[in-house]
Amino acid sequence: MHCPSCGFANPEGVKFCHECGVPLQHRCPRCESENPLPAKFCGQCGTALKGQPSAPAPRAQSAEQGLPATPRAAVPRAAEGERRQLTVMFCDLVGSTALSAQLDPEELRAVILAYQETCAQVIRRLEGHLARYVGDGLLVYFSYPQAHEDDAQRAVRAGLEIVAALPQLNTRLQQAVRILQHSPLQVRVGIHTGLVIVSDMGGGGYRDPMAIVGETPNIAARLQEKALPNSVIISPSTSRLVTGLFECQDLGPQTLKGISTPLTAYKVVRESGAQSRFEVAITTGLTPLVGREQEVGLLLERWARAKEGAGQVVLLSGEPGIGKSRLVQVMKERVAAEGATRIEFRCSPYYQNSALYPVIEHLQRLLQFAPQETPQVKLTKL
Repeated sequence: MHCPSCGFANPEGVKFCHECGVPLQHRCPRCESENPLPAKFCGQCGTALKGQPSAPAPRAQSAEQGLPATPRAAVPRAAEGERRQLTVMFCDLVGSTALSAQLDPEELRAVILAYQETCAQVIRRLEGHLARYVGDGLLVYFSYPQAHEDDAQRAVRAGLEIVAALPQLNTRLQQAVRILQHSPLQVRVGIHTGLVIVSDMGGGGYRDPMAIVGETPNIAARLQEKALPNSVIISPSTSRLVTGLFECQDLGPQTLKGISTPLTAYKVVRESGAQSRFEVAITTGLTPLVGREQEVGLLLERWARAKEGAGQVVLLSGEPGIGKSRLVQVMKERVAAEGATRIEFRCSPYYQNSALYPVIEHLQRLLQFAPQETPQVKLTKL
């Protein structure tokens, strides 16, 4: 049987050409009987056999070596980009150029490594993605590849915690690097939230599988340049997402290099007392609770039993956003109206590795400890 594609003479009974691999028989789409290649209709059921099998593309040969070229499927292709909202943090070391002129390269390397590790520990704990070291700066993504509902809050918290970790780092480094006693390490942090395209990019021997394209990282970097040493600056889009969770100072419109219109910047001063966005919403007023009479009635029934001396435990669970916190708030208001003492403990995703954190946090709020207070002041309050 001669192959219709390459003309090779194949022995009778074979199903594929020995030379080029083209199918030599038609399979009927109705009865699945095998038919010889020239047949136009099935010999078993009479069904029309449409189309002829096509030959596979011949494998290209290397011009120099005469070897098969790399298959087309094996050539890496850039993956299609993913469009998503990202919070980007850019953290840069202040005065690193002057520091490099005063330190031996080995000392400078040790200092920068210690600084990078301190930043990386904070970023890992808050589940950000340290995308790249840019000189002595850090480019960090929040919301990719792992997304959270509070990524903007995590980014701002990370910036504040990096600044807060520097005094301890300086104390440790100053014992070995005396220059740091006069010029301690300082950082500037810029944060912006916006749309980006995430995709595999690069060329030559380097490819970045999670590169981002868009003005978001550029704005974060430019905001960082406007920050004072050991301060965190955020954009309006980030500020809207963390309103009420942090105390911020309006710095007014800022002209950023490469950005056509001035952008209002906000300096993050400290965390507010609010522990969640729901607490922030309470301060602005809640809408009436509708359609939860049965659930509220069940909670009030359990509360009545507890007042009679029969201890009760209620587990309230459900999908995010269905109103669990709203139901708890109703019960808190009822309990407070009756003059009962309420003790509230809260877990936090930011302190998963802190033993007994809910108890510690409750005592700190009860005693009104402030983050900037010294241990002696806190001991006096205790």
